[in-house]
Amino acid sequence: MKLCVIGAGSSYTPELIEGIIRNQAVLPISTVALMDIDADRLRTIADFARRMVQAADVEIKIEETLEREPAIEGSRFVVSQIRVGGMAARILDETIPPRFGVIGQETTGPGGFAKALRTIPVVLDIAQEIETLAPEAILINFTNPAGLVTEALQRYSGAKSIGLCNLPIGMEMRIAKELNVERDRIRLDWVGLNHLNWTRGAYLDDEDIWPQIFSTALELAGEQTSDGWNFSQDLLQTLGMIPCGYLNYYYNHDFMLEKQRSAPRSRGEEVRAIEAQLMEMYQDPKLNKKPALLEERGGAYYSTAAVSLIAAIVNENSEIHIVNTHNQGAIPDLPDDAVVEVPCRITASGAAPQKCAPMSAEIRGLVQAVKAYEELTAEAAVTGERRTALQALLAHPLVPSFGVAKELLDALIDAHREYLPRFAEGK
Repeated sequence: MKLCVIGAGSSYTPELIEGIIRNQAVLPISTVALMDIDADRLRTIADFARRMVQAADVEIKIEETLEREPAIEGSRFVVSQIRVGGMAARILDETIPPRFGVIGQETTGPGGFAKALRTIPVVLDIAQEIETLAPEAILINFTNPAGLVTEALQRYSGAKSIGLCNLPIGMEMRIAKELNVERDRIRLDWVGLNHLNWTRGAYLDDEDIWPQIFSTALELAGEQTSDGWNFSQDLLQTLGMIPCGYLNYYYNHDFMLEKQRSAPRSRGEEVRAIEAQLMEMYQDPKLNKKPALLEERGGAYYSTAAVSLIAAIVNENSEIHIVNTHNQGAIPDLPDDAVVEVPCRITASGAAPQKCAPMSAEIRGLVQAVKAYEELTAEAAVTGERRTALQALLAHPLVPSFGVAKELLDALIDAHREYLPRFAEGK
């Protein structure tokens, strides 16, 4: 079995390799094709991956290429983890919006919008190549903004695709650790979109454990913390559910915006420094295991999420995983063809979303508004129409006015004109 990684120059790749090595018994991958456009990073990662395989004494062939076609051809799975424009583009996405009084973040709000405009055309090209070179392959999309990119894939491509994020498995792991049980015994009532979701219930096997889990969440919550990432008891009691961390940008908007404005450097600048250290470490010919520093990069359980999903498809385990795919009536408050993040039964052909209870009014409007923004953003990325892009920003709940939306669009297009030539020409 061949697995292809597009964007293999990412510092995350060694974690994925570690997961593949660790799970050879249930996921017999014989070839991993690593592809990236950065020759130096690709060579560093490929050499490190070979040392990891050799140290583990497993038979996995590591291939490397600067071209997508040979990497994709014959693959059973294609993992997408690209960053169009690199870390420099991310830093712009984070630092431009705050100048207009808006959150700057690589997946949420105008920053995620700019990243999606750059990324979607490239991912759709990858999907087209998969349809030609590996028509039975499934594209596992980790590329952020994961839900929005998967929206474009499932709306504008015929390739099989599933969007994946590490947040759901992170919640499952926390609850499993709290209860001292295996993660696969935990089932969540998880509803919403990628990076815009809430946990409404939890089960251990078939036992409802939500009162205990929510009570623990209330105990751990406090008044607003200095980093802004712990929700207050008052907010949790008001909602009656646990929001994902990215909802801080909505529920604690002013605090988070001021934190961004006063920070000595953006998160992208911090990550760039961590990545530089990691790439230097990866070049050490004596290193053959994932370094601890990688944990500071974020993306906890990335490898576990990917490998367990792929293994469930290969082995036809009929497991439940929380992934991004077509709604198909799972959430009755959203269109059937909208991409949502919900529990799905995983089969050999992909993900079948499980029926969810309707969203309550306190979250329904926000989800519907952000989904409208995602649909417009995907359309703008495909058509290159500036008017549609402006409509998308205007629809986003974090953009306060038409004037701000218009100025923000101009600034983002000007900053990324190398990657948005059609929009730049249409100004």
